[in-house]
Formats: sequence, C-alpha cells, structure tokens
Amino acid sequence: MTTDTPARLLQLLSLLQTPREWPGGELADRLGVSRRTVRRDIDRLRELGYPVQASKGSDGGYRLVAGKAMPPLVLDDEEAVAIAVGLRAGAGHALEGVDEASVRALAKLEQVLPARLRHRVSTLQAATMPLTSGDGASIAPETLTVMASTVAGRERLRFAYRAKDGTESRRLTEPYRLVSTGRRWYLVAYDLDRADWRTFRVDRVREPFATGARFAPRELPAGDAAEYLRRSIQWRPDTAEYEYDVVFADSPESVATRLPVWLAQTVEQDGGGCRLRGSTSGPVEWLAMRLATVGSDFSVRGPVELVECVRELGERLGRAADGGGVH
Repeated sequence: MTTDTPARLLQLLSLLQTPREWPGGELADRLGVSRRTVRRDIDRLRELGYPVQASKGSDGGYRLVAGKAMPPLVLDDEEAVAIAVGLRAGAGHALEGVDEASVRALAKLEQVLPARLRHRVSTLQAATMPLTSGDGASIAPETLTVMASTVAGRERLRFAYRAKDGTESRRLTEPYRLVSTGRRWYLVAYDLDRADWRTFRVDRVREPFATGARFAPRELPAGDAAEYLRRSIQWRPDTAEYEYDVVFADSPESVATRLPVWLAQTVEQDGGGCRLRGSTSGPVEWLAMRLATVGSDFSVRGPVELVECVRELGERLGRAADGGGVH
C-alpha cells in the first residue's frame, strides 16, 4: 500500500497517462487503497490541472483526456530512454520537422535524466545509425542542448568556432534562435566581440559553454530568425548565388509542408498550382534532389544548371528502375 500521498499521486498519474479507461476498483487495487481514496486523489489531480474524465457505471472509470494546456508527463525508464534517443537522432542530423522546440524538449529531458538512464541513452545511440534525409554534417546532441538551453534562458554563450576557410576563433554571443534548414543547424546570435548579428553553422562549433550571464534580448534586424538566416546565407560574398524558378502542380500549402523552412518561404500561388522562386548559394545537386522528393509534378524554368541537373537525375533514376545501372 502506498501511504505517501505525493508518491501515490505520481503513481496514479502514471497509470492514467496510459491511453485507456481505468475502472475505479482496478486503480484501488493497483495503489493498495480504497476506492474513496482514489476518488479523493482524482480530485487532487484535477485541482492541479490534469483533465481527468470520469464515466458513470457500477464501477466507474477514469481516463486522462486532452485539456486546454498540457500538464507535466510522468514517464517510466523505458519511455524516457526511447524519447531521448529519438530526439537525439533527429537533432544530430538536422532532420526536417526537428526544430528548436524539439531540441529544447531534449534539453529539458536530459537535464532530469538519472545518470543510469543517461548512460543507456548514450550507449543505445552509439550503437545505432539513423537513416536521415539531411546531407549535412552530424552534430553532437550535447552541443545543441547547451545552445537551446541558453536560447531559452537568455544566457550568454561562449564557444570555439571554425570558419569556412579554417580560421579558428573564440566567440561570446547572445544566442537568439536555433534554425534547421533540413540540411544543417544554424545559430542566429548577436556577436558581442564584433558588435553585430551573425549566423553560425553548428557543426563548426566546439566547446559550447553557458556562461550564466543573463541578457535582455535585442531586436533582430529581420522578421524572424529563419528569414534572417536566409538573407545572411544569400548575401554571403564568398559563395556563388543563383536564382531558381520552379512550378509545381500542387497547392502552395501542400508543397510548402514538404520543403525546408527557407525554401518553403519562397512558395507562392500560381494558377491551380504554385511557384517556387528565390535565390540560394546551396549546391544545385541538393536542390534538384529536394525538388524530386516533394512528391509533386514540377517543371524547372531556371537556371540552366538546375534544369540539366534535374534531367540527369531523372535519367539516372530511370536507368536504375530499368535495370540498366551498375551490373
């Protein structure tokens, strides 16, 4: 019998978070208490904001339902490990759909994981290799979680950084947002030493350190972090830019959900379909692959290099399907 009320409430909450209806008698047996105590504990959970729904009947039943706000979850060891491994795998490879919110969730989870579970997570991840859609460099999840924590806590972040030309430097920043392009993670931050906004490729960051010094957030010189990143990449003087123009048969909403954020922002309505227009300095081969994986009929109007790349990709895939590839 569980006589400690807080411990019993946590045990009851853990049971209710299993997606099923629990008869009052079964809950009483599980907890080793009377049905009357179960009813009182249910009332306490409701007072704490947990939306517990009761059903009528001889035995009565209880289930946790969706409410206006999400209350704290109670996870057992196996559930906590599974979630942490999944978030780590996605975060480490900049998968589409794994954004800063996912990394913040991972940071919160790992902060409270007992040492024994943290070891299990690391061991399991080291023994597996996720199949990812991004082609960017992998990143240690610990790097992302430190960054996400400083973004959420408005805490200055210090790290070592390797520039594109190999130059090493130390940076002291006020981190603003983490942004995933579907290929890479970037940190948008105010660089205190250079007194200006900067974007940093996270795979080039080493030894991130939360200094503990708080700061008041500055106003970003763009609508949001994704827009600022897109502009900063396009304005970079040491990369060759090109303009792309692609027409899709599907609606803008349908196409945008299957593209990285920075590309989705350039989708516009065009008749019964949509048009993707903008400029980038990314590899033309990567853009061709992304267009092909959208799952919609499309036509490339420019540039010539992208047209040729899409044509070659189609021919290569055709040969593979016909058995005319490598023998």
